[in-house]
Amino acid sequence: MQMRLLLLTVAMVLSAASPARADEVDDYVARQMNAFKIPGIALAVIKDGTIVKVAGYGVANKNGAVPVTPDTVFKIGSVSKQFIATGIMLLANERRLGIDDPVSRYLQGTPESWMPITIRHLLTHTAGLVRESPAFDAGKNIPDAEMVRAVYAVPLRSAPGSKYEYSNTGYWALAEIIRVVSGQPWSEFITQRVFKPAGMSVTVPTNSRPTLPNRAVGYTGNDNLQVADDWVALRPSGAFLSTVMDLAKWEAVLYTDTVLDGATRRQMWEPVRLTDGKTAEYGFGWHVDTVAGRRIWHGGGLPGFSAQYVRFPNAGVTVLLLANGDDSDTASIANGLAALFYLPKRN
Repeated sequence: MQMRLLLLTVAMVLSAASPARADEVDDYVARQMNAFKIPGIALAVIKDGTIVKVAGYGVANKNGAVPVTPDTVFKIGSVSKQFIATGIMLLANERRLGIDDPVSRYLQGTPESWMPITIRHLLTHTAGLVRESPAFDAGKNIPDAEMVRAVYAVPLRSAPGSKYEYSNTGYWALAEIIRVVSGQPWSEFITQRVFKPAGMSVTVPTNSRPTLPNRAVGYTGNDNLQVADDWVALRPSGAFLSTVMDLAKWEAVLYTDTVLDGATRRQMWEPVRLTDGKTAEYGFGWHVDTVAGRRIWHGGGLPGFSAQYVRFPNAGVTVLLLANGDDSDTASIANGLAALFYLPKRN
Protein backbone atom coordinates (compact mmCIF):
# COMPACT_ATOMS: atom_id res chain seq x y z
CA MET A 1 0.00 0.00 0.00
CA GLN A 2 2.87 2.36 0.77
CA MET A 3 4.14 1.96 -2.78
CA ARG A 4 0.65 2.65 -4.14
CA LEU A 5 0.36 5.83 -2.12
CA LEU A 6 3.52 7.15 -3.73
CA LEU A 7 1.13 8.29 -6.43
CA LEU A 8 0.08 11.09 -4.16
CA THR A 9 3.55 12.61 -4.18
CA VAL A 10 3.38 12.86 -7.97
CA ALA A 11 7.09 13.54 -8.12
CA MET A 12 8.67 10.92 -10.37
CA VAL A 13 9.11 11.29 -14.11
CA LEU A 14 9.95 8.24 -16.26
CA SER A 15 11.97 5.96 -13.99
CA ALA A 16 15.29 4.58 -15.20
CA ALA A 17 13.78 1.08 -15.14
CA SER A 18 11.14 2.00 -17.69
CA PRO A 19 11.64 0.65 -21.23
CA ALA A 20 10.21 3.87 -22.66
CA ARG A 21 12.66 6.77 -22.83
CA ALA A 22 11.32 10.24 -22.13
CA ASP A 23 11.95 11.29 -25.70
CA GLU A 24 10.25 8.13 -27.01
CA VAL A 25 7.04 9.03 -25.20
CA ASP A 26 7.32 12.69 -26.17
CA ASP A 27 7.94 11.81 -29.80
CA TYR A 28 4.98 9.41 -29.84
CA VAL A 29 2.64 12.04 -28.39
CA ALA A 30 3.92 14.68 -30.81
CA ARG A 31 3.19 12.41 -33.76
CA GLN A 32 -0.33 11.70 -32.55
CA MET A 33 -1.08 15.35 -31.86
CA ASN A 34 0.09 16.24 -35.34
CA ALA A 35 -1.92 13.45 -36.96
CA PHE A 36 -5.16 14.41 -35.19
CA LYS A 37 -4.49 18.16 -34.96
CA ILE A 38 -4.98 18.13 -31.18
CA PRO A 39 -4.23 21.51 -29.57
CA GLY A 40 -3.20 20.12 -26.20
CA ILE A 41 -2.77 16.93 -24.18
CA ALA A 42 -2.04 16.20 -20.54
CA LEU A 43 -1.08 12.68 -19.55
CA ALA A 44 0.06 10.56 -16.67
CA VAL A 45 1.38 7.00 -16.92
CA ILE A 46 1.41 4.90 -13.76
CA LYS A 47 3.45 1.72 -13.46
CA ASP A 48 3.16 -0.54 -10.41
CA GLY A 49 1.81 2.28 -8.27
CA THR A 50 4.35 4.91 -9.28
CA ILE A 51 3.91 7.75 -11.71
CA VAL A 52 6.59 7.17 -14.33
CA LYS A 53 5.53 9.87 -16.77
CA VAL A 54 3.50 13.02 -16.28
CA ALA A 55 3.52 15.83 -18.80
CA GLY A 56 1.62 18.47 -20.70
CA TYR A 57 1.91 19.12 -24.44
CA GLY A 58 0.61 21.85 -26.69
CA VAL A 59 -1.72 24.64 -25.63
CA ALA A 60 -4.70 24.89 -23.31
CA ASN A 61 -5.79 28.08 -25.04
CA LYS A 62 -4.64 29.05 -28.51
CA ASN A 63 -5.39 32.66 -27.69
CA GLY A 64 -2.18 33.61 -25.95
CA ALA A 65 -0.61 30.17 -26.46
CA VAL A 66 -1.24 29.13 -22.85
CA PRO A 67 0.66 25.84 -22.43
CA VAL A 68 -0.89 22.62 -21.15
CA THR A 69 0.57 21.38 -17.87
CA PRO A 70 -0.33 18.37 -15.68
CA ASP A 71 -2.50 20.81 -13.71
CA THR A 72 -4.57 21.93 -16.70
CA VAL A 73 -8.29 21.31 -16.19
CA PHE A 74 -10.24 19.44 -18.88
CA LYS A 75 -13.77 18.15 -19.26
CA ILE A 76 -13.55 14.37 -18.82
CA GLY A 77 -16.92 13.40 -20.32
CA SER A 78 -18.06 9.85 -19.63
CA VAL A 79 -14.98 9.05 -17.57
CA SER A 80 -17.29 10.65 -14.98
CA LYS A 81 -19.59 7.60 -15.01
CA GLN A 82 -17.35 5.68 -12.62
CA PHE A 83 -17.93 8.40 -10.01
CA ILE A 84 -21.72 8.23 -10.36
CA ALA A 85 -21.44 4.45 -10.03
CA THR A 86 -19.21 4.87 -6.98
CA GLY A 87 -21.85 7.08 -5.36
CA ILE A 88 -24.46 4.39 -5.90
CA MET A 89 -22.19 1.72 -4.41
CA LEU A 90 -21.53 3.84 -1.33
CA LEU A 91 -25.28 4.02 -0.70
CA ALA A 92 -25.61 0.29 -1.37
CA ASN A 93 -22.87 -0.53 1.14
CA GLU A 94 -24.73 1.55 3.71
CA ARG A 95 -27.91 -0.44 2.91
CA ARG A 96 -29.71 2.71 1.87
CA LEU A 97 -30.50 1.06 -1.45
CA GLY A 98 -29.92 -2.27 -3.16
CA ILE A 99 -28.46 -2.57 -6.64
CA ASP A 100 -31.17 -5.07 -7.54
CA ASP A 101 -33.93 -2.78 -6.28
CA PRO A 102 -36.43 -1.67 -8.92
CA VAL A 103 -35.82 1.91 -9.94
CA SER A 104 -39.55 2.56 -9.47
CA ARG A 105 -38.88 2.48 -5.72
CA TYR A 106 -36.92 5.72 -6.03
CA LEU A 107 -38.24 7.48 -9.15
CA GLN A 108 -41.74 8.89 -9.17
CA GLY A 109 -44.24 8.12 -11.90
CA THR A 110 -42.32 5.36 -13.68
CA PRO A 111 -44.41 3.65 -16.37
CA GLU A 112 -45.37 -0.03 -16.32
CA SER A 113 -42.63 -0.84 -18.85
CA TRP A 114 -40.02 0.32 -16.32
CA MET A 115 -41.17 -2.01 -13.53
CA PRO A 116 -38.53 -4.69 -14.35
CA ILE A 117 -35.68 -2.15 -14.50
CA THR A 118 -33.26 -2.33 -11.58
CA ILE A 119 -30.41 -0.12 -10.47
CA ARG A 120 -28.02 -2.81 -11.74
CA HIS A 121 -29.53 -2.42 -15.20
CA LEU A 122 -28.88 1.32 -15.12
CA LEU A 123 -25.28 0.84 -13.99
CA THR A 124 -24.53 -1.65 -16.77
CA HIS A 125 -26.44 -0.03 -19.67
CA THR A 126 -28.79 -3.02 -19.86
CA ALA A 127 -32.06 -1.29 -18.93
CA GLY A 128 -33.19 -0.95 -22.55
CA LEU A 129 -33.31 2.85 -22.33
CA VAL A 130 -32.62 5.22 -25.21
CA ARG A 131 -29.18 6.81 -25.28
CA GLU A 132 -30.37 10.39 -24.73
CA SER A 133 -33.42 11.95 -23.15
CA PRO A 134 -35.67 13.79 -25.63
CA ALA A 135 -35.69 16.67 -23.15
CA PHE A 136 -31.94 17.25 -23.41
CA ASP A 137 -30.96 20.78 -24.42
CA ALA A 138 -27.25 21.62 -24.24
CA GLY A 139 -28.12 25.26 -23.62
CA LYS A 140 -30.35 24.64 -20.60
CA ASN A 141 -29.73 23.21 -17.15
CA ILE A 142 -32.88 21.10 -16.88
CA PRO A 143 -33.60 19.29 -13.57
CA ASP A 144 -32.54 15.65 -13.63
CA ALA A 145 -36.00 14.44 -12.63
CA GLU A 146 -37.48 16.23 -15.64
CA MET A 147 -34.88 14.71 -17.95
CA VAL A 148 -35.72 11.24 -16.69
CA ARG A 149 -39.50 11.74 -16.84
CA ALA A 150 -39.17 12.76 -20.49
CA VAL A 151 -37.99 9.21 -21.25
CA TYR A 152 -41.03 7.53 -19.70
CA ALA A 153 -43.04 7.85 -22.90
CA VAL A 154 -40.25 6.43 -25.07
CA PRO A 155 -40.56 2.67 -25.71
CA LEU A 156 -37.78 0.50 -24.32
CA ARG A 157 -35.31 -0.63 -26.95
CA SER A 158 -34.93 -4.09 -25.41
CA ALA A 159 -36.15 -6.09 -22.44
CA PRO A 160 -34.29 -5.07 -19.26
CA GLY A 161 -31.24 -7.22 -18.71
CA SER A 162 -31.28 -8.79 -22.17
CA LYS A 163 -28.91 -6.50 -24.08
CA TYR A 164 -26.07 -4.06 -23.51
CA GLU A 165 -26.73 -0.74 -25.21
CA TYR A 166 -24.93 2.39 -24.03
CA SER A 167 -27.32 4.87 -22.44
CA ASN A 168 -26.53 8.25 -20.95
CA THR A 169 -30.16 8.37 -19.83
CA GLY A 170 -29.47 5.58 -17.35
CA TYR A 171 -26.84 7.68 -15.61
CA TRP A 172 -29.21 10.63 -15.36
CA ALA A 173 -31.56 8.25 -13.56
CA LEU A 174 -28.76 7.03 -11.25
CA ALA A 175 -27.88 10.62 -10.35
CA GLU A 176 -31.52 11.31 -9.49
CA ILE A 177 -31.56 8.18 -7.31
CA ILE A 178 -28.49 9.45 -5.46
CA ARG A 179 -30.30 12.73 -4.80
CA VAL A 180 -33.47 11.02 -3.61
CA VAL A 181 -31.69 8.57 -1.30
CA SER A 182 -28.99 10.86 0.08
CA GLY A 183 -31.09 14.00 0.35
CA GLN A 184 -28.31 15.98 -1.35
CA PRO A 185 -27.68 17.12 -4.90
CA TRP A 186 -25.69 14.31 -6.49
CA SER A 187 -22.77 16.62 -7.28
CA GLU A 188 -22.45 17.58 -3.61
CA PHE A 189 -22.77 13.97 -2.44
CA ILE A 190 -19.99 12.79 -4.75
CA THR A 191 -17.75 15.73 -3.86
CA GLN A 192 -18.09 15.01 -0.15
CA ARG A 193 -18.06 11.21 -0.23
CA VAL A 194 -15.70 10.50 -3.15
CA PHE A 195 -13.52 13.44 -4.14
CA LYS A 196 -12.69 14.81 -0.69
CA PRO A 197 -11.61 11.45 0.80
CA ALA A 198 -9.51 10.88 -2.31
CA GLY A 199 -7.83 14.28 -2.02
CA MET A 200 -9.22 15.31 -5.41
CA SER A 201 -9.43 19.05 -4.82
CA VAL A 202 -9.71 20.09 -8.48
CA THR A 203 -12.37 17.69 -9.77
CA VAL A 204 -15.63 19.66 -9.98
CA PRO A 205 -18.88 19.75 -11.99
CA THR A 206 -18.66 21.09 -15.53
CA ASN A 207 -20.77 24.13 -14.64
CA SER A 208 -18.00 25.42 -12.31
CA ARG A 209 -16.99 28.30 -14.55
CA PRO A 210 -16.21 31.70 -13.05
CA THR A 211 -13.34 31.08 -10.63
CA LEU A 212 -11.81 27.85 -11.94
CA PRO A 213 -8.12 28.41 -12.82
CA ASN A 214 -6.05 26.55 -15.41
CA ARG A 215 -9.08 25.56 -17.45
CA ALA A 216 -8.48 24.44 -21.02
CA VAL A 217 -10.52 25.78 -23.92
CA GLY A 218 -12.12 23.03 -26.01
CA TYR A 219 -11.64 22.94 -29.78
CA THR A 220 -13.54 21.12 -32.48
CA GLY A 221 -12.68 20.19 -36.03
CA ASN A 222 -9.41 19.03 -37.52
CA ASP A 223 -7.74 21.15 -40.17
CA ASN A 224 -9.77 24.23 -39.23
CA LEU A 225 -10.00 24.25 -35.45
CA GLN A 226 -12.81 26.27 -33.88
CA VAL A 227 -13.68 26.93 -30.25
CA ALA A 228 -16.30 24.33 -29.30
CA ASP A 229 -19.63 25.09 -27.68
CA ASP A 230 -19.40 25.17 -23.89
CA TRP A 231 -22.55 23.35 -22.84
CA VAL A 232 -24.56 24.93 -20.05
CA ALA A 233 -26.24 21.64 -19.19
CA LEU A 234 -24.70 19.70 -16.31
CA ARG A 235 -24.92 16.09 -17.48
CA PRO A 236 -24.51 13.34 -14.84
CA SER A 237 -23.34 11.08 -17.67
CA GLY A 238 -20.39 13.39 -18.36
CA ALA A 239 -20.39 15.46 -15.23
CA PHE A 240 -16.92 16.55 -14.25
CA LEU A 241 -13.85 18.60 -14.96
CA SER A 242 -10.54 17.22 -13.73
CA THR A 243 -6.78 17.02 -14.21
CA VAL A 244 -4.45 14.09 -14.74
CA MET A 245 -3.01 14.82 -11.29
CA ASP A 246 -6.40 14.50 -9.61
CA LEU A 247 -7.20 11.34 -11.57
CA ALA A 248 -3.84 9.90 -10.48
CA LYS A 249 -4.96 10.41 -6.88
CA TRP A 250 -8.13 8.48 -7.68
CA GLU A 251 -6.06 5.70 -9.24
CA ALA A 252 -4.15 5.42 -5.94
CA VAL A 253 -7.43 5.19 -4.02
CA LEU A 254 -8.55 2.30 -6.24
CA TYR A 255 -5.91 0.16 -4.49
CA THR A 256 -7.18 1.03 -1.00
CA ASP A 257 -10.40 0.90 1.01
CA THR A 258 -10.47 4.69 1.39
CA VAL A 259 -13.74 5.05 -0.54
CA LEU A 260 -14.89 1.53 -1.46
CA ASP A 261 -13.78 -1.82 -0.11
CA GLY A 262 -12.05 -4.38 -2.30
CA ALA A 263 -15.10 -6.60 -2.78
CA THR A 264 -17.12 -3.64 -4.05
CA ARG A 265 -14.38 -2.51 -6.43
CA ARG A 266 -14.08 -6.01 -7.86
CA GLN A 267 -17.84 -6.15 -8.32
CA MET A 268 -17.72 -2.92 -10.32
CA TRP A 269 -15.11 -4.46 -12.66
CA GLU A 270 -17.03 -7.64 -13.49
CA PRO A 271 -18.69 -7.94 -16.93
CA VAL A 272 -22.47 -7.85 -16.72
CA ARG A 273 -24.29 -11.14 -17.22
CA LEU A 274 -27.30 -10.91 -19.54
CA THR A 275 -30.54 -12.84 -19.24
CA ASP A 276 -29.37 -15.37 -21.87
CA GLY A 277 -26.32 -16.22 -19.76
CA LYS A 278 -23.82 -14.39 -21.97
CA THR A 279 -21.76 -11.47 -20.71
CA ALA A 280 -21.24 -7.98 -22.07
CA GLU A 281 -18.01 -6.02 -21.59
CA TYR A 282 -19.26 -3.47 -19.08
CA GLY A 283 -19.36 -3.36 -15.29
CA PHE A 284 -20.54 -0.53 -13.04
CA GLY A 285 -19.32 2.66 -14.71
CA TRP A 286 -16.37 0.90 -16.38
CA HIS A 287 -15.79 -1.02 -19.60
CA VAL A 288 -14.07 -4.34 -18.92
CA ASP A 289 -12.52 -6.59 -21.54
CA THR A 290 -9.65 -9.00 -22.18
CA VAL A 291 -7.30 -6.78 -24.18
CA ALA A 292 -3.72 -7.53 -23.03
CA GLY A 293 -5.12 -10.01 -20.55
CA ARG A 294 -7.46 -7.59 -18.82
CA ARG A 295 -8.39 -3.98 -19.48
CA ILE A 296 -10.60 -1.78 -17.28
CA TRP A 297 -11.27 1.53 -18.93
CA HIS A 298 -13.56 4.34 -19.92
CA GLY A 299 -13.41 7.06 -22.50
CA GLY A 300 -15.19 10.37 -22.53
CA GLY A 301 -16.09 13.04 -25.00
CA LEU A 302 -17.86 16.39 -24.97
CA PRO A 303 -17.68 19.22 -27.51
CA GLY A 304 -14.03 20.26 -27.59
CA PHE A 305 -12.72 17.50 -25.31
CA SER A 306 -11.71 13.85 -25.28
CA ALA A 307 -10.52 11.77 -22.33
CA GLN A 308 -9.25 8.27 -21.62
CA TYR A 309 -8.73 6.39 -18.36
CA VAL A 310 -7.20 3.00 -19.20
CA ARG A 311 -6.02 0.38 -16.69
CA PHE A 312 -4.13 -2.83 -17.54
CA PRO A 313 -4.01 -4.70 -14.21
CA ASN A 314 -1.99 -7.65 -15.54
CA ALA A 315 0.76 -5.27 -16.58
CA GLY A 316 0.41 -2.86 -13.67
CA VAL A 317 -0.02 0.01 -16.16
CA THR A 318 -2.55 2.84 -16.12
CA VAL A 319 -2.75 5.67 -18.66
CA LEU A 320 -4.64 8.90 -17.99
CA LEU A 321 -4.99 11.13 -21.04
CA LEU A 322 -6.96 14.38 -21.40
CA ALA A 323 -7.18 16.40 -24.61
CA ASN A 324 -8.85 19.65 -25.68
CA GLY A 325 -9.75 18.45 -29.16
CA ASP A 326 -12.79 16.31 -29.96
CA ASP A 327 -11.89 15.03 -33.44
CA SER A 328 -9.26 12.53 -32.34
CA ASP A 329 -8.81 8.85 -31.51
CA THR A 330 -7.57 9.28 -27.97
CA ALA A 331 -8.38 5.64 -27.19
CA SER A 332 -5.75 4.49 -29.67
CA ILE A 333 -3.30 7.09 -28.36
CA ALA A 334 -3.77 5.90 -24.77
CA ASN A 335 -3.39 2.25 -25.74
CA GLY A 336 -0.28 3.11 -27.71
CA LEU A 337 1.18 4.86 -24.69
CA ALA A 338 0.46 1.85 -22.51
CA ALA A 339 2.27 -0.37 -25.01
CA LEU A 340 5.47 1.58 -24.30
CA PHE A 341 5.33 0.52 -20.66
CA TYR A 342 5.56 -3.25 -20.41
CA LEU A 343 2.28 -4.36 -21.88
CA PRO A 344 2.34 -8.16 -22.20
CA LYS A 345 3.37 -9.31 -25.65
CA ARG A 346 0.90 -11.38 -27.63
CA ASN A 347 2.04 -14.60 -29.30
